[in-house]
Amino acid sequence: MAENKLLKDIKKFIFQEFKTKLSSEFVYHNYNHTLDVVKAATEIGVAEKLSDEDLETVIIAAWFHDIGHINSYKNHEDESKKIAKEFLEKKKFPETKIQQVLNCIEATKIPQSPKNLMEQIICDADLFHFGCDDCFEKGDLLRAEWEILGVSEFTDASWYENTINFMKEHRFFTDYAFKKLNGKKAENLLKVKEKLKKAEVKSTEASEKKKAKKAAEKKKEAKESRPERGIETMFRVQLRNHIKLSDIADTKANILLSVNAIILSLMLSQLAPKLDKHSNAYLIAPTLIFLCSSLLTMIFAILSTKPKITSGTFNKDDIKKKKVNILFFGNFHKMPLSDFEWGINSIMNDKEYLYGALTKDLYFLGKVLDKKYRLLRTTYTIFMIGIIVSVITFIIAFYTIDKPMMTNF
Repeated sequence: MAENKLLKDIKKFIFQEFKTKLSSEFVYHNYNHTLDVVKAATEIGVAEKLSDEDLETVIIAAWFHDIGHINSYKNHEDESKKIAKEFLEKKKFPETKIQQVLNCIEATKIPQSPKNLMEQIICDADLFHFGCDDCFEKGDLLRAEWEILGVSEFTDASWYENTINFMKEHRFFTDYAFKKLNGKKAENLLKVKEKLKKAEVKSTEASEKKKAKKAAEKKKEAKESRPERGIETMFRVQLRNHIKLSDIADTKANILLSVNAIILSLMLSQLAPKLDKHSNAYLIAPTLIFLCSSLLTMIFAILSTKPKITSGTFNKDDIKKKKVNILFFGNFHKMPLSDFEWGINSIMNDKEYLYGALTKDLYFLGKVLDKKYRLLRTTYTIFMIGIIVSVITFIIAFYTIDKPMMTNF
């Protein structure tokens, strides 16, 4: 069919509208796509032996079917119909034919629903590329357009899956399109399925790599979040020094216990049998003083070495709230193994909690040492004073009692 003046005016109008008003983000729904649809509609219309009048109507609809994108992406068919109606009314185009044009544009809505041959032709022309070699090129343009405009985003696998579903639901309506395009469409569908398989394998590999990378980063973060070497050394040295001081205190207490145990044994075995004699009455006071000082020394030495064990009944909630130092055995000796392992893993992965626990451990070891050494100081003082007072009492008792006995003699 020869291009008449009306069609030339429409072509010029559509070109100017797309050129001046359409955003460059429309990489698929643009003048080139419209031109392809017009050519396809002409080819199918001629093959289906449409009358020149009806073919003109279909071509007009093809020119206007996507012009609505200049105003809105959503429901662009409605915008296209408004623009087409306004233009055609100005050109005094018959009202009945205007309605046919509008019906053809409406039929291109997805899912397509043509009601007559003219509508079937424009529907087939709109998706003509499904049966062509450039099917995937056009599909890539549509995907890019959706992503640029924020309509939708796809992974490769989801895009191919979406394309497969759409192509399965689609069908060519006209005999000409079915005969010419359906075979190639089937080939394209098989190619999309192959692309989907490759995309799924690639996606799985990428997912595995991402997981491995995430695990490596997590491991690195966990490693970085642990104490630095200098801080570890500081805590290790200080805790070792505290433990050594505690051992020294215990050793000193044991020495005093041993010495006073020997003293008590000797006094009880050597002096006690002699105290019942009247002549040895002067030994009672110094012996009692010595016995009492030795006994007190032993009591304080025992107190300085007496262990203190906490209840050990802390639970997961206490650990979560950081109320307990799980590094001290007195706090976990009654906990189930699973809870203890969970607590240790928690503290290892929490740098702040770990530092806090080590600091508290160091602090309370210092408090224990303070108590030990204060008791030891008291123990040594008692032992020293007891020996001095006992010796002085022995001397005084010996001389005050011994002199009268020598005079009488």
